[in-house]
Amino acid sequence: MPKPHTFPTLYDEVLQLNITRLKKWGYLDDNQVKTGTITWSRNGSKTGSISIKVNTLYHTPQIELNYSFRDEPRRYKLDLVSLPSNLGKGEIWYFLCPHTGKRCRILYSVDGYFFHRSAFKGVMYEKQTFSKKWRQIECVFGAYFDCEKYYRQIHAKHFTKYYKGKPTKKYLKLMAKIEEADRIDGRQIERLLMS
Repeated sequence: MPKPHTFPTLYDEVLQLNITRLKKWGYLDDNQVKTGTITWSRNGSKTGSISIKVNTLYHTPQIELNYSFRDEPRRYKLDLVSLPSNLGKGEIWYFLCPHTGKRCRILYSVDGYFFHRSAFKGVMYEKQTFSKKWRQIECVFGAYFDCEKYYRQIHAKHFTKYYKGKPTKKYLKLMAKIEEADRIDGRQIERLLMS
């Protein structure tokens, strides 16, 4: 008897709070209280929004989240922790998950609360749902499938192709991936899928 299908929730598809983005948007600057709204969208349509207030004035910095989940208001605080960088330059910020107590740089909202990924059972990354055969195909022909992504990166608004007249390492790496994808014949993939 075949295994019944289990359509798991995917970490790739749920709402995420990311320390890197908060820092980029200026929420984690020292000695300030900053409020704002974060909005998520997919394919041009809004999928969620949240009001946040980040307070870095006190000894224990906090972020306050205010939003609705299925018409139920949610409001709670998360502690922020900063550690000195191992390079000796500045600090590295982390969320302190209120459920697990773990430090993390990304929080996921699966059942309406933003927690560390280990707080959820049965949730997977998309790559974990691929079959063994598909993983083998991805390993060999991955550049073919990701070619559009490479083109988007190269033609992004602020992408630097050249620096001081020489191509950048990132540009050379992406071009090598595109050339690898161009050498792959789509019929090879079809034959492999049919076998």
